[in-house]
Amino acid sequence: MKKLLLTGLLGLATLTAQAADSNLLINGEGATFPAPIYQKWFSEFNKANPTIQINYNADGSGAGVKAISEESVTFGASDGPMSDADLAKAKGGKLFHLPTVAGAVVLSYNLPGNPKLTLDADTIVGIFQGKIVKWNDPALVKLNPALKEVTADIAVAHRSDGSGTTYIFTDYLSTVSKEWKDKVGTNKDLGTKWPTGQGGKGNDGVAGLIKNTPGAIGYVELIYALQNSGTMAYANVKNAAGKVITPSLASVTAALKTAKIPDDFRFSMVNAPGDDAYPICGATWLLVYQQQKDPVKGKALVDFLKWAYTDSAQKMANDLNYASLPADLVARVKTVVDTIKYEPVKN
Repeated sequence: MKKLLLTGLLGLATLTAQAADSNLLINGEGATFPAPIYQKWFSEFNKANPTIQINYNADGSGAGVKAISEESVTFGASDGPMSDADLAKAKGGKLFHLPTVAGAVVLSYNLPGNPKLTLDADTIVGIFQGKIVKWNDPALVKLNPALKEVTADIAVAHRSDGSGTTYIFTDYLSTVSKEWKDKVGTNKDLGTKWPTGQGGKGNDGVAGLIKNTPGAIGYVELIYALQNSGTMAYANVKNAAGKVITPSLASVTAALKTAKIPDDFRFSMVNAPGDDAYPICGATWLLVYQQQKDPVKGKALVDFLKWAYTDSAQKMANDLNYASLPADLVARVKTVVDTIKYEPVKN
């Protein structure tokens, strides 16, 4: 037994030494929503650890779940937590959901002059169900008197690809509307099941539909809308407390503080209580196996994760308009990170 243990330790030491002599590439894949902060983190971590390069393919939460489940990447990323059924299909064993940051999904639109709009749960559901089809619908005019003169048809834009942004948005719709929950539900990949509208791939695809279609409305991530603030208007939304809230870092942080977070970290924070909480927001997760297949990459990944939950890394998230995690949640996540194993499995 001691001989086997010594052999395993020597093997790990040899692999570590080999990694030090050349660049180590770690591949991840998944959600577009956290891509800006992940790219920032990976770049800054590489500056401190020049031999470790983390490559991230931001092609949607659905792709991230698929890739990590099939073990074709070292980590996945998703804005929607995996179901028990999906977790059971993961080839690498126990899979952790590690929350990293939180953000908002906003309703962007294309109207003459792009006046600031206010929407509420009923009007948002009505629009995406295809029941509110004109901008001067009485329900919209009641919230926005200026819309009385806008006779244009509403053109709905939504994601066509598997998307954590769609998961957050439909989680909100399912929370505020039983009809939506029963007929459509919460799903990151609705495909052709949308009640109305046209699909575009990624934030760019949805944004393109909105910008090129008079009367259009669709959903994108707040960070994306802010990066395109000169061309993308987005609405204020009434929250669960009946307050009109502007999507912002502060209003997402307010929602995150009220979230009930279980030990497996799979949680929802839509329609959160509190006067200051923006109602359409959610967390994003890194998907990481407890038992790492490659000991060298596993150790490097754990080193990155420990760095990502430092105060300085979380501040980078705030600088990019993501809500960083509360200190008590960070402490809980660190405890789970400490249980990730990367030593060679002994037969």
